[in-house]
Amino acid sequence: MASSPPRTVRKSAAERSAEIRDAACAIARADGLVGVTLRSVGARVGVVPALVAHYEPSTEVLVAETFRAIASAELDEVIAVTQREGSAVGRLRALLATTLDPARDPVTAVWVDAWSLGRRNEPLAAAVHELGGRWESVVAGILERGAAAGEFTVADRDGLAWLVVAIVDGLNAQSAVHDRHDAAKARLVQRAVARELGLPPAALA
Repeated sequence: MASSPPRTVRKSAAERSAEIRDAACAIARADGLVGVTLRSVGARVGVVPALVAHYEPSTEVLVAETFRAIASAELDEVIAVTQREGSAVGRLRALLATTLDPARDPVTAVWVDAWSLGRRNEPLAAAVHELGGRWESVVAGILERGAAAGEFTVADRDGLAWLVVAIVDGLNAQSAVHDRHDAAKARLVQRAVARELGLPPAALA
């Protein structure tokens, strides 16, 4: 007697939505945000693009939420690393070392795509603005902690937080696109930030 074909398990809306978001993140990490389309996500999940469209308002929103998920996960990882350090100097040192690590190139590439595509994708631009602000808040929090504890002095906390994020973003973007990772450049960033805080040149190395 022939066996009956296996029954297809119908996934809940929450399960299908999570599957679609996970597939979009996997595609973005491998091919960049430009690779995230209804068709590519549908192909990875094994469903027709129309079903992806049923769960996502638009490709623009899907791309924006994919970026937000990847960038938020990275920020959470960096925060966890810095919080292992007891002092503000230690947290700032850990933050710089972690964010300048070449191993983070795949996420940097996603940021580079987001900066470019965000010019024509309003939901993505909003997500970039949000995550950039969160990064600056994290750095500002470390600076405020250190100043309050007397570990260093900060003339312009928010301005320096913005500068740190901008320098790290710029250096990482160059390195990811042109493969120009250079330990000497990382040390230059560390010394520059230390100088702004009145710390010895090697304090953040």
